[in-house]
Amino acid sequence: MALTLTTVLLAGCSGTADGPGGAEKRDTSASESASSRAGAGAGADSGGGTGSGPGPGASATFEPDPARLPRTKASARAFIDHVIAAPDSFGPGVVKRSPYESDPATWPVLGEDCVWQQRKPARSVLATLTRSFELPAEKGKGPVRLAAVVTVHRTREDAAWEMAESIEESMRCPTQQLRDGEQIGSMIAGALLGGEATQAASEDSLTELGEYRSFELGGPHHYFWQQAQTLQFTVAVTGKGAKGRTEREIDELVVQAQGAMLARLESAVEKQS
Repeated sequence: MALTLTTVLLAGCSGTADGPGGAEKRDTSASESASSRAGAGAGADSGGGTGSGPGPGASATFEPDPARLPRTKASARAFIDHVIAAPDSFGPGVVKRSPYESDPATWPVLGEDCVWQQRKPARSVLATLTRSFELPAEKGKGPVRLAAVVTVHRTREDAAWEMAESIEESMRCPTQQLRDGEQIGSMIAGALLGGEATQAASEDSLTELGEYRSFELGGPHHYFWQQAQTLQFTVAVTGKGAKGRTEREIDELVVQAQGAMLARLESAVEKQS
């Protein structure tokens, strides 16, 4: 899916990536400039509920059971634990990084200065979690840094707003600082709704490509981020390259983990026959 998405670029943004970087997740705060994107991807119910099926333009890949959708913080966290990637979701050799899991009381927000900060989760969020992984260094190749995120929103519309804000952020900040010593730049973003091209795994899907640099690993190296939205859920995976690692190698790690999470999500909420 990701390899197809990269050929359908909706917005190209370049910037100097003269430091290190990588953004593992996105804010859900709504903005007027993203409203048209949200309207296209949301398929929101007029009452603002979670809904029981894909919205307009979405690919109806399965029929969800409304009774299986999480509605409380506790059920949302249990849902995340079931869906979120583990090391074997990426394939052989990937291991946990430390810290492995984020603080569930925090939420990454991209500031006006294009620097990521940890803040309290948005009110639309029932639960969110980030896990960090690594494909260790080997002879002639540096370590690949990976992350997986699952967020459960209160409604499908809230999840669609997160997708809208995500693509706006890549246009607003083509160079972003994740933390001290890490930066991504020369960002290119693309999006596909369900049913467009070969995108049939989710209601909405985003891809970002860019250049990753860090004080530790140098650069520029390949950066690949992919996020998908179905119902009230978003799932995302980040891959940050290193010396000796090919773009294809990074992309395949991201796509495999993303596919594993989407399959588990569908299984968790699909109506049983």
